[in-house]
Amino acid sequence: MSYLAIDIGGTKFTMALFRAGRMEQRETRATDREGGRDWMLSQIAAIGAQWAEIEPYSAVGVGFGGPVNFATQMVVLSTHVGGWQGFDLPAWLGERFGAPVLMDNDANVGALGEGKHGAGTGYRPLFYMTLSTGIGGGILTENGVYRGADSYAGEIGHMNVRPDGPDCLCGSNGCFERVCCGLWLERDHGRSAEELLRDPEFTAHYVVDLARGLKAAVMLLNPARIVIGGGMSKAGDALFVPLRAELRRQVTSWSKARLDVVPAELGDDSVLWGAYELALIAEGRTE
Repeated sequence: MSYLAIDIGGTKFTMALFRAGRMEQRETRATDREGGRDWMLSQIAAIGAQWAEIEPYSAVGVGFGGPVNFATQMVVLSTHVGGWQGFDLPAWLGERFGAPVLMDNDANVGALGEGKHGAGTGYRPLFYMTLSTGIGGGILTENGVYRGADSYAGEIGHMNVRPDGPDCLCGSNGCFERVCCGLWLERDHGRSAEELLRDPEFTAHYVVDLARGLKAAVMLLNPARIVIGGGMSKAGDALFVPLRAELRRQVTSWSKARLDVVPAELGDDSVLWGAYELALIAEGRTE
């Protein structure tokens, strides 16, 4: 049986074909923002049709880079590329490929991927955070993804970590995403996050805010492990060694909560593996 996994992000989208628990095909393309939703749909249709020539899909899973109402399977807000809000993507994909479809926001899907196949295997509850263009969070329990009453659980990116911090696009100020994500680091400092994190002096200051955000997850959820994915997690020890030290410094001294923070094991494919798991659920299996 064949399963199609789709990861739709702000700067790129990636698709993969899974068979027998293995990724057999993978393709990623940069997002054409001017082309908008219609351009991306045409690309998805072309790639998906080519792979389906070998064997029709049993199901499709989608990780979307923005808020998703899981119950209604609708995109709540399209923050990076216009045209997605109110568009029934699962219905479009289902009609196009003749298979059941299930969609969730990319952080939840990344949590599924790392929790089932990567660095979070065997760790529950698991908190997964994507640290990239933006910041998102996903919570994986023994019973599957915890989404909350309205599909907004895990949205750690818009928690305030600096009460007097700079204005965020969400309308608040000092948000975790505003002070720590790659998009704003480059705008504020004139250098890419990758370059900035090679500077130990910069990183020593940066992890103070990063640890503040993660401390909230630790104190609220007491996760067995925190897995950080996204492009910025590739900084490796240059980021994770000072981050672990700062988190230990910040977390209340009487707390015996474990502080196990590791980079994503699946790299750029965390969401794809999670989308594969969504496809299995769409086919009728359980989380």
